[in-house]
Amino acid sequence: MSQTEELRPNEQAVTLAPAADATLRFIGTIHTPWRDRKDCPRQGRLDGPDCQLVLDPVWPDALDGLEAFDTIEVLYWLDKSRRDLIRQSPKSNGQTVGTFALRSPVRPNPIGTSVVKLLRIEKGTLHVRGLDCLDGTPLIDIKPDRCVFSPQAPAKPGDSDTGPQAKRD
Repeated sequence: MSQTEELRPNEQAVTLAPAADATLRFIGTIHTPWRDRKDCPRQGRLDGPDCQLVLDPVWPDALDGLEAFDTIEVLYWLDKSRRDLIRQSPKSNGQTVGTFALRSPVRPNPIGTSVVKLLRIEKGTLHVRGLDCLDGTPLIDIKPDRCVFSPQAPAKPGDSDTGPQAKRD
């Protein structure tokens, strides 16, 4: 959906100043079978098609150790999404909900995230299943799945502080 497309019934957009407060470093490009948003799944499936995360040439050494994980989290920039909606009608039925209550690609900072199945790594290209983005989407980051990751660094004092009674500095 581009910013020039019409709003669905009862959706609400805002006028935004140009974004200039952050710089992202894209680390590669995602290749999927989908070239149009209408064909793209709403959520990726772990039994979905083979997709590729193609890293820029400086990053392959950063993948060392990632092969130990069956699932990884992929963060990507939804560069074709509009960024001005504050209320959306996901069912196109006129009933709206706030943008932050949705996983819609239409958001102020269109960052997509998917937990995907890592199939294999070949020379700086990760083959995965479970994505839900368009072909050519810029890749922001790759992380081990937080549900299966154990910190490799020594524990810090704040790691065990939880809840409202935790000390604050």
